[in-house]
Amino acid sequence: MDSFILRALVAGAGIAACMGPLGAFIVWRRMAYFGDSLAHSALLGVALGFLLGINVSLGIVATCVTLAVALVVLRQQRGLADDTLLGILSHSSLSLGLVVIAFMETLRVDLVSYLFGDILAVGMVDIYIIFACGTAAIGLLAVLWRPLLSITVHEDLARVEGVPVLRTQIAFMLLIAIVIALAMKVVGILLVTSLLIIPAATARQFARTPLQMGILASLIGCLAVGLGLQGSLVWDLPSGPAIVVAAAVLFCVSLATRPGRIWLR
Repeated sequence: MDSFILRALVAGAGIAACMGPLGAFIVWRRMAYFGDSLAHSALLGVALGFLLGINVSLGIVATCVTLAVALVVLRQQRGLADDTLLGILSHSSLSLGLVVIAFMETLRVDLVSYLFGDILAVGMVDIYIIFACGTAAIGLLAVLWRPLLSITVHEDLARVEGVPVLRTQIAFMLLIAIVIALAMKVVGILLVTSLLIIPAATARQFARTPLQMGILASLIGCLAVGLGLQGSLVWDLPSGPAIVVAAAVLFCVSLATRPGRIWLR
């Protein structure tokens, strides 16, 4: 196996492993649109990274965190519905990122690699960053696991029981922002939410407990990465979209086998 393929496989598996449990909570809490909004804001982070001369990943994390905090603050006002706020923030940040890049006339930016990912260009430094940040994200998620479960089941009841709801929600949004910044290299801005949601939705067909769903989502995501890279090599396909298509095929297979599983139960 060529070294660049091996690096892509390791990086993709690392991303999928830490996105699985987060995706499970996103599916439970019906936050798919929120993840999509954060992903769209990543392009503004890319633009600000080039504009300010800082690391692009750092710019993405800063932008996603700012958007997440802004959403939490705006939700407290209760003036607009969540989907309306997400639509405003998502499309505004994406458009603003394109406008900022357009103003930098001397800069040549390969937007396709940012929009759809370039996993085959992953280097060893990227792998170290992915595994270091991914391990930290999983560790923090383990600390937040029980409070997040309580909030997911019944937010008001969790607040009565003493769960710090606002702090837990902000921490969870920060986790999503960090993981999106990491995954952008693999599947790109437009497809990153798919890798969060589809493996988790597939795992939901088989899991009976929240922990099972998180673990299965990670395994299914890793399998989708492997199948997508294999398809990319065999049929000369773009790697990011191929990974998402592989995840979608696995989801369809899970739906097709559902009647048999119900009969067995």
